[in-house]
Amino acid sequence: MTELYDVAAIGHAIVDVIAPAGEDFIVSENLARGGMILIDQDRASDLTGKMAGSIETSGGSAANTIAGVGSFGGRGAFIGKLADDRLGKVFVDDMERLGASFSSGGPLTDGTATGRCLINVTPDGQRSMATFLGAAALLQPDDVKAEVIEAAKIVYLEGYLFGADAAFAKAAGLARASGRMMALTLSDAFIIDMHRSALTPFLETQTDILFANEVEITTLFKTDNFDEAVAAARSMVKIACITRSEKGSVIVSGKETHEIAAAPVDKVVDTTGAGDQYAAGFLLGLAQGRSLNVCGQLGSLAAAEVISHYGPRPLVSLKDLAAQSGLI
Repeated sequence: MTELYDVAAIGHAIVDVIAPAGEDFIVSENLARGGMILIDQDRASDLTGKMAGSIETSGGSAANTIAGVGSFGGRGAFIGKLADDRLGKVFVDDMERLGASFSSGGPLTDGTATGRCLINVTPDGQRSMATFLGAAALLQPDDVKAEVIEAAKIVYLEGYLFGADAAFAKAAGLARASGRMMALTLSDAFIIDMHRSALTPFLETQTDILFANEVEITTLFKTDNFDEAVAAARSMVKIACITRSEKGSVIVSGKETHEIAAAPVDKVVDTTGAGDQYAAGFLLGLAQGRSLNVCGQLGSLAAAEVISHYGPRPLVSLKDLAAQSGLI
């Protein structure tokens, strides 16, 4: 089949609701400062109403990555699950505006609401997230369309959705049968602990490219030693990309090791989406045949842009930034 997409991603179809917040709000609402908690539909409605000055944008980790791929001038597709409601329409409209293909077996009409992530950002740039998964968590194998997976150079899986084992298994089978590369982001340390028994064999047998941060990679291999974790990742997958915030990132592949410096940023405003955009730059570069070193630099460039403002997606053309930096 002719390749239509650089990257096709599967993940939570969630609308991000983002607002500035003071420390007192984080405490009074019992939020996890700098972390994430899961909430139910009633709590989501209540908290949404309290977030003054919020903005709404289609989000979810993998969807943010596809937005970044589009900003680099790449071709992306996203597979997720929505409800037939206002926020569901927000999500679809945003993806269409970005030029990304959205695929699903159809919206839910049973009263389950579209998922949302309520992100309160304190003045130091830390984001405290309260997530209602809603329809996003109900992705089924029938939602994973063969024509989308087979048409992508790289298939990217969001770790937050790893509980959707059957959907991921179908995507992996389709990708393998059509010779596509499989990438997975660990998303969060709690995902690793929750799904370790299924996650480890999936990484060993189905995953070509692994994305993780320093906490996630050490959690995965049950060690406090970063170098040991990197060595273990090197032996598990073809390519491992480990981000380290201001320390940049480390990319290992076989005997290769690339240490990538963090791209400069004047002020860190909001760290939401930094890992998602790093993945966007790296995957777009890899899909277009760039070296691993350049792929990492594209990732760092995208991460630096997104942490310089509120929101998990780039506000300027990443393609233009990359051209100015001599990366494309």
